[in-house]
Amino acid sequence: MVRKEKIGDKILFLCEMCGLGYLDEETARKCEEWCKKTGTCSVEVTNKAVYFPNPFKKYK
Repeated sequence: MVRKEKIGDKILFLCEMCGLGYLDEETARKCEEWCKKTGTCSVEVTNKAVYFPNPFKKYK
């Protein structure tokens, strides 16, 4: 399920699989569906990302 989060001064929609952020929920949903289906990110979809999570952040 796509997560809505305020990052900086913008409300973004995040793919829960890869963490990329988008300005609209539909694109985030497409990203998440692709990630779940293939285990990878789609170049077509990720080109629209406006937020990229820190890959070095440690998750609990």
